[in-house]
Amino acid sequence: MSILADGETRVLVQGITGSVGRIDTRICLDYGTRIVAGVTPGRGGQSVWGVPVFDTVEEAVAMTGASAAVQYVPARHAAGAVIEAAASGLSPIVAIAENLPRHDAYRAALEARRAGSVLIGFNTNGIISPGETKLGGIGGPRPGDVFRPGRVGICSRSGGMSAEIAIALAGAGLGVSTCVSMGGEIVTGRSMADYARWFEADGATDAMVVFGEPGSDHESDLAAAMSGGEVTKPVVAMIVGEFQDAYPAGASFGHAAAMVRRDADRAVTKRSLLAAAGALIADRVEDIPHLLQRVRE
Repeated sequence: MSILADGETRVLVQGITGSVGRIDTRICLDYGTRIVAGVTPGRGGQSVWGVPVFDTVEEAVAMTGASAAVQYVPARHAAGAVIEAAASGLSPIVAIAENLPRHDAYRAALEARRAGSVLIGFNTNGIISPGETKLGGIGGPRPGDVFRPGRVGICSRSGGMSAEIAIALAGAGLGVSTCVSMGGEIVTGRSMADYARWFEADGATDAMVVFGEPGSDHESDLAAAMSGGEVTKPVVAMIVGEFQDAYPAGASFGHAAAMVRRDADRAVTKRSLLAAAGALIADRVEDIPHLLQRVRE
C-alpha cells in the first residue's frame, strides 16, 4: 500500500511537450509510472515517448481513463491547469510551478478542494511510492538509487531534503512507503497534518518523518493533530532554520514560505510544539534513522 498514488495510478502529464516535461516523463516511464496521456493545447495528435498528446484534459481523461495529473506548466498558467485537472476529477494533482501570484494560488487550491482533488504543491518536485510509481522529478534520474521500498512515510517542505532523508533511511536498512514533497510555497494544496492523517490510515506505514522550516502553520497544525489523537503513529520531525530568528521580520530565506513574522513561525517554537505532542526531534538528518529505530524497539 501507499498513499495517494500507486502502481495502478493512471497519470496525465500537463505540459508534456515542454523540455522538462519530456525529460521527467521519460524518467517516470522508465521507473514504471503508468503515464497514459499528455496535454498541451494545440499539440493534440502528437505523441511523446509513445504517450498520446491531447489538446484538453477533458478529452484526455475521456480517451485514456487518466486518474491523476502532474503539471509542467509556467506559473502564469498553473492555476488554470490545476482547475482544469480538478474539474475532470483528477487526483492527486502535482503542481511543479513556483512563484504564483498569491491570488491565483489560493483560487487553484480552493477549486481543487471543492472538487475533492488532492493538490500537491505549489513548488513541489513530486510524490513517489517506491517500487510502484512516481509523479514529478522526485528522486532525480535514478530514483531507485534514492528511494527504497519500506514502511516509513515522508512529508517534506523541501524536495531536496526528501531525497536526503530517504538516503539516510536506506543506509540504515529502512525504506519508504510514500514520500511527498508537499511544496515550499506560502499556499499549498494540503497541509502537513493532512498527509500525516493519510499516513496514519495507511496500513503499510509504521512511522513518519516530517521536514519543516520557519513560517506557516503546518507544523503547529500537525502538533495539534497529534495532541488530539488523530495521529498516533511515531513521528520524527526535523525543523530547520533557527538562524532566521536573526533576520528582520518578514524576510524569507529559500522557499517563499520560510518567513518569520511572529513567535509561532520560529523553528524553535515549532520544535517545542511537536516535542510536547510526542514527536521525536532530529537535529541532523543522520539522527532520523536512530530515532526511528528507538520507537521500533
